[in-house]
Amino acid sequence: MSQQPEGVGKIALFEVVDDHIAVITLNRPEVRNAMSPELSEAVEYLVKKVEADDQLWVGILTSSNDRVFCAGADLSAIANGQGFRIATADGGFGGFVDAKRKKPWIAAVRGFALAGGCELTLACDMIVASDDAKFGLPEVKRGLFAGAGGVHRIARVLPRNIALELVATGEQLDVKRAYDFGMVNRVVPSDKVLETALDLARSITVNAPVSVRESMIVARQSSDLPDAALRSLSKEHSQIVSKTEDSKEGPRAFLEKRPAQWKGR
Repeated sequence: MSQQPEGVGKIALFEVVDDHIAVITLNRPEVRNAMSPELSEAVEYLVKKVEADDQLWVGILTSSNDRVFCAGADLSAIANGQGFRIATADGGFGGFVDAKRKKPWIAAVRGFALAGGCELTLACDMIVASDDAKFGLPEVKRGLFAGAGGVHRIARVLPRNIALELVATGEQLDVKRAYDFGMVNRVVPSDKVLETALDLARSITVNAPVSVRESMIVARQSSDLPDAALRSLSKEHSQIVSKTEDSKEGPRAFLEKRPAQWKGR
C-alpha cells in the first residue's frame, strides 16, 4: 500500500470491531464533514486497507457529526483551486464512490446526507439511518450536476418516478419515505445508529466471508446484466466458493451441531 496519509487517525478515524468489522469515521465535525482533499485521500487509503485485509469482512462508513453525515465537497478547497483533489485517482469523490470494493459496506447515517454526502451513502450496499435523516441531490438548485454517481445510483434504489422527481427538483427525501421505498435498511434513534450498523455487520460476519463476497459481486450486477449473463457469472463465482476450505467447514459444522469456524479461504 501507499504511504499512510496524515489525515488517517485525525480527520478519518479507523477502528476494528469484533476482529472482522472495520469502521471508518469522517471526522471534520466543525465543517459538517465536508470532503477536503486530505479527507478524501485518507478515506481512499483506509478503504484499500480494508479491502486488502483478509481478516476484515465488512466495512462501515460513518460520521462524527450527529447532525450531518457529510455536507459534500469542501467549498473552501474548491475556492482555493484544489477542488480537483477531492476526487482521488482510484476512489473518486471522497476516496470512496468509485473505489473497487468486494466486501459489504454499510453507511451509518445521522442527520443530513445531501449532495456528495448522499452520493457516499448510495455507493454503500446498505444504509442504517437515524430517524431524523434526510437524503437529497440538491445540485440542480445550484446549476451543478451530481456527478459522483448520485444521478444513476438513486434511480437504482428508488422507484423510477420518485428518483426522477428527486433528481429534477433537488428536494430532500425524509428517512421514513426512504425506508418505505427500500433505500434504507434500518431506521433508529440517532444514538443507536452505529450500534445498529454494527449489529447488521455482525449478522454478515457470522457467515463465510468468501461466500458473502462472491455472492455480493454477482448481486450488485443484477440490474446491469441480462439473466443469461448473470447465470454465467453465478457459475463462475460459485466455483470460486466451492474451492474454499470454508465450503467444507460449513456443512461439517452443521452436521456436528457447532458454530462454523470460518477461515476466509
